[in-house]
Amino acid sequence: MTHSYLTGFGSHFETEAVAGALPKGRNSPQRPAFGLYAEQLSGSAFTAPRHENRRSWLYRVRPTADHRPFRPYEDVPLFGAPPSAAPLAPNRLRWDPPSDLPGGDFIDGLATILHAREPQELEGCALHLYRATRSMGSRVFVDADGEILIIPQQGALLIETELGRMDVAPGSIALIPRGLKFRVQLNEGEARGYLAENYGAPFRLPDLGPIGSNGLANPRDFESPGAWYEDVQGPIEVVQKFLGKLWVTELDHSPLDVVAWHGNLAPCRYDLSRFNVMGTVSFDHPDPSIFTVLTSPSNVHGRANADFVIFPPRWMVAEDTFRPPWFHRNVMSEAMGLIHGAYDAKADGFAPGGLSLHNMMSGHGPDVDSWRKASEAELKPHRIEGTMAFMVETCWPYRPTDWALERAQPDYDNSWSGFPPATLP
Repeated sequence: MTHSYLTGFGSHFETEAVAGALPKGRNSPQRPAFGLYAEQLSGSAFTAPRHENRRSWLYRVRPTADHRPFRPYEDVPLFGAPPSAAPLAPNRLRWDPPSDLPGGDFIDGLATILHAREPQELEGCALHLYRATRSMGSRVFVDADGEILIIPQQGALLIETELGRMDVAPGSIALIPRGLKFRVQLNEGEARGYLAENYGAPFRLPDLGPIGSNGLANPRDFESPGAWYEDVQGPIEVVQKFLGKLWVTELDHSPLDVVAWHGNLAPCRYDLSRFNVMGTVSFDHPDPSIFTVLTSPSNVHGRANADFVIFPPRWMVAEDTFRPPWFHRNVMSEAMGLIHGAYDAKADGFAPGGLSLHNMMSGHGPDVDSWRKASEAELKPHRIEGTMAFMVETCWPYRPTDWALERAQPDYDNSWSGFPPATLP
């Protein structure tokens, strides 16, 4: 099925599924067309500066306020599980793709791996894995704690939101604003992937600085859905995440009933193959900042609350240079996943669907085999093909859940065993 899309990141859109549903020249007329209800969805404080203010006006069949009290929802014990209470060692960690993710629909199949701060602090992020074996059907999900970045690794998704529908396949991402209801349907078989949850300032495109006006992720390549709605009667279950816990209520109608909307707060999708990679054409491996797709700034200028970074296919041409990422320690904490292929700094042990964690100031870099291969390679133009790795980097330390710690590879430190010492005169 083909869905309509509107192009541009953070653009001001207007769209209607029924002609005449969208009011002209005002937001909240006395009598909206067709008896619809006008409702504003705010993704920032009313008084946020204009360039940071995010909100959309929705024209819907029923107001969101029409629901019964929520009650605790405890059927998904792995999603929202707290960080381990044990003292966190400064160890590097890595996980194989879990073979025991529970499955079920998108909500049932979520498992929390890493926490960086708490939702009520309005800063930080979390990283989860999902495994969906069936569509959500008559259920919807809403996250009041943060915006959601869905990173499929296996299986295409149809994401139905209050503001429209998006097809999102592996190699693409979906960004869903805080507080927006959505449903995940499976387009094919089983689906697996990653979910990053951003508690802080909404993701935005990074500044380009001396790169200029073009490059990296270009705004025109982000696609938001055109208006779509369903006017469905019958029991619909709404699961909401709020302050780290899950809650549930039932409606007698679908909340995906927005007939028209306008504004700049909207879900979007992005094809990662459209990322315009920047790199050196002389010497040295540039900082990984040049691979940033989206960033959430912190309260310290130049330090990210969360960065979404990718390592896509690209040419390597640097002269007299060790081309893989260099050995380093970092004030940022790095959680890395792999969508497909292999990562050029790890020869083995890092599989698609897996995850690694290098918390702040943990020494890391290429393993022995990757170091030796890169050190001895003939330096000619070389294209890295068939890979897509990503990183969710944050200025806060990540804390794994107990479930994650129990499944970490026991021998990850061996990746850096066996380096020969330097030979000094």
